[in-house]
Amino acid sequence: MRNEEMDIPQLEKLAREGRWLVIDTVTAKKAGHVGGPLSAMDLLVALYFARLRIDPDHPREPDRDRFILSKGHCAIGLYSVLALRGYFPVGELASFDQGDSRLQGHPDMLLTPGVDASTGSLGQGLSAACGMALGAKRLGKDFHTWVMLGDGELEEGMVWESVLCAPRYQLDNLTAIIDVNGLQQYGWPATAADRFDRSEPTGHVDLPAVFRGFGWNTISVDGHDFSQILPALDQAAAHRGVTAKPTVILARTEKGHGLTFTAGTYQWHNGVASADQLAAAKRELHDVEHSA
Repeated sequence: MRNEEMDIPQLEKLAREGRWLVIDTVTAKKAGHVGGPLSAMDLLVALYFARLRIDPDHPREPDRDRFILSKGHCAIGLYSVLALRGYFPVGELASFDQGDSRLQGHPDMLLTPGVDASTGSLGQGLSAACGMALGAKRLGKDFHTWVMLGDGELEEGMVWESVLCAPRYQLDNLTAIIDVNGLQQYGWPATAADRFDRSEPTGHVDLPAVFRGFGWNTISVDGHDFSQILPALDQAAAHRGVTAKPTVILARTEKGHGLTFTAGTYQWHNGVASADQLAAAKRELHDVEHSA
């Protein structure tokens, strides 16, 4: 169930392809989110192609690592990576968000191969992950549970109930990844101190200190730099069975990363590209590869 070792240029290429699949699919179906899937893409590619113990041919293997996309509105990002990884054909992305599709607007564990939890109601994914990690400990299972949340999602109170719970049960087989892209769909009026054009949901909070105070191992990385992401994932995995603490990876990212017209703006939380924008996206994402 282990991934083959991939070098960073290969992972970067996969991330560009994943971003293309996101913008192309959302444009074709005129539905879905863009900014969050693009900010999370490098993290998802690193997990699914380099670190998760998984087997696309046996998506329900009992000893597989678990992954929960708590920010379920970013489903098209996860589906793109699952398709590239071989859970289902890339061509099936054309059915995204259709009534009879396995690829709904939010992940559905009863429909989609590779989806371990149905999500979409923000704030609930970490609770489910705590349950999986606790179950693994009680049953003597060795798998690791990973969960990705958005920074805006941290405003949900249920998240902090789980943050409080996980250290109590010594869930060192649990890692939360926070996609800290600094932008929500909406926000407060902009100020001069804002990183982009809307107030950051956690910009006033020292997140590493907060999580350490709750009893978590804390790692901070650039969420678009594979040379930082991969060691962070390794460090989190190495805590399993050793530290008696859950781990959080705080990944600083850019909303809409990878495309000039979507990067760093709340206005591309969701949206449909025009024909000219789609053509520009194809040039941006593929010309990098051709000139490398």
